[in-house]
Amino acid sequence: VNPITHYKQYPPNVSKIYSYFECRCKKGSPFNEVVFFGLQYLLKKYLTGAVVTEEKIQQAKVFYQMHFRQTVFDEDGWRKILEKYDGRLPIRIKAVPEGRVVPRGNVLFTVENTDPEFFWLTNYVETMLVQMWYPITVATVSREFKKILAKHLRASSGSIEGLDTRLHDFGYRGVSSQESAALGGAAHLVNFCSTDTVAGLLMAQRYYSCPMAGFSIPAAEHSTIISWGRSREKEAFEQMLEQFPTSPVSVVSDSYDIFKACKHIWGDKLKDRVMERSEDSCLVIRPDSGDPTETLLQVIQILEECFGSSVNSMGYKLLPSYLRIIQGDGIDLGSIEQKLRDEGWSSENVFFGCGSALLQKINRDTLNCAFKCSYVENNGQGMDVYKLPMTDPSKGSKKGQLTLSRNSDGLLETLEKGVGKPEEDLLVKVFENGSLLQDYSLEEIRRKAQLTEEDEVAPPRHNGEHKGSGGGLHILNGQH
Repeated sequence: VNPITHYKQYPPNVSKIYSYFECRCKKGSPFNEVVFFGLQYLLKKYLTGAVVTEEKIQQAKVFYQMHFRQTVFDEDGWRKILEKYDGRLPIRIKAVPEGRVVPRGNVLFTVENTDPEFFWLTNYVETMLVQMWYPITVATVSREFKKILAKHLRASSGSIEGLDTRLHDFGYRGVSSQESAALGGAAHLVNFCSTDTVAGLLMAQRYYSCPMAGFSIPAAEHSTIISWGRSREKEAFEQMLEQFPTSPVSVVSDSYDIFKACKHIWGDKLKDRVMERSEDSCLVIRPDSGDPTETLLQVIQILEECFGSSVNSMGYKLLPSYLRIIQGDGIDLGSIEQKLRDEGWSSENVFFGCGSALLQKINRDTLNCAFKCSYVENNGQGMDVYKLPMTDPSKGSKKGQLTLSRNSDGLLETLEKGVGKPEEDLLVKVFENGSLLQDYSLEEIRRKAQLTEEDEVAPPRHNGEHKGSGGGLHILNGQH
């Protein structure tokens, strides 16, 4: 809803509007907890400093006269902010530290006006701040993938060494905009350091003080292979080995027939060239079509026939260290990893790429994100407010001023109606009157979001109506 006319709609003599953001609980969701990330970018980019100017006021006045076809723009209100605060916004935002993992149904940040005259400003910024749903959801989905990978990697290899490279972000070209690529790409980098989404790296660099948050390797794509012609696929592959002799190299190998490519080209004509390489310069073969699980199993079996395998300390088979596979088309991580183990293969053999399912096949309802008013002050009197739709009680909102704290069981919980103790509140003041008060580095955020051993073996502990429920993550990656 466009907030331009809202200043005319509040009760007379209102002096404070206090609102909050949460990811509501939902029965049956595979996501019981969320990773908080992305607010710092929005604050730095759009809200910090003098954001109100006379030029903007004049532009908005003309624009909204045309848009509404009547005079509803609050020119006086905005000019008072310009005169009284030099164009800086008199609001306060308290938030969960970025990177913290929080059970669904808890407050993640609150917004309130700091000057009674500008009570309408709190929910004026709602539209922008609700866009927090996107980086939170990407960071959460990415971390759930990480749990699955960690579980199978530890079970089949005895450790989780190299876990942060096992899910590669292929999603740049599948998103709706450059900003989506940047925000979503950076959110994935909270959990992993493997990506081709350069916009996410640049965002982490500019807004989260990380010089280089992720890495990649030289990789072929179909145009660089098919440009040689079908009869020269072997020469195309050989070119990759020659051009990048000392680093790992990824070669898409399904342009015509993935099985023949693996058996007759990689496993025969170029076998000696492949075997000359080392773990530090390994060949990573990429299937990119067909049934993901069946194709992957056939490929790994063909490669075993051609190059052999060994057995690791956990009793699972491992291809030679100079040879690996990356599966990035239509994957269901849980089922593929389990099938590999059922067939006796270690997770070490396969890396995964994720495109649309990571950055695009999500929306605000994936985590049921909502921004609601919970407290107002009118004539000097405070009042707890809420919504509770008869037709959908799940959309009921919290009441009063909120704090986030740990209960006696050690679980995070939200205390409503102002009863929480300020000294125990885990929400941190991050923005006030135009100034950014916290500046988190990606390194700090990654530490907060890192997995615990409990994450690998059991569903997370959680609050509210999810209590006692669980369920595995089942998301199919879109083609990228």
